[in-house]
Amino acid sequence: MRAILTGPCKRFCCVRKSVHRSGHEGVIAMAGTGGGRPSVFPTLLYTDARAAIRQLTEAFGFTERSVYESEDGTVMHAELVQGDGAVMLGSKGRGGVFDTAMRGAGPAGVYVVVDDVDAHHRRAAEQGAEILLPPTDQDHGSRDYMARDLEGNVWSFGTYAPETGTGV
Repeated sequence: MRAILTGPCKRFCCVRKSVHRSGHEGVIAMAGTGGGRPSVFPTLLYTDARAAIRQLTEAFGFTERSVYESEDGTVMHAELVQGDGAVMLGSKGRGGVFDTAMRGAGPAGVYVVVDDVDAHHRRAAEQGAEILLPPTDQDHGSRDYMARDLEGNVWSFGTYAPETGTGV
């Protein structure tokens, strides 16, 4: 496998485990989630991962951070960033545990926070993205629009940015 790297890849973090006196193991903390890095990454598989990367960057404004391909051009792993969030994706049918687990899974829905919903929507529409809901003011105070990608995943873009502090 050859790697085509367009940026650093830090896709795995360590999990600290505790063993309860009953002998059961449990996760007590995730390592490597400090410093403003996201701790949740939507992860999607595409039949045509290259086309997905093109649409996500050109129509939806993501930035390609890294792409790892096999010798035949199959996207083994890619990371695209938007603001302080990111999505990981790869090609369907490449084998492995995740590919097998995702077999038969339906489309996913992903929400992405953007500053200017109307400008973001214009860009997506100009690039030919299928718009499911034009920019709309929501009852909860957000302004959102919704689009479908080339393989049926639903992407919502809006101003709603809930606090994620754990309060622990």
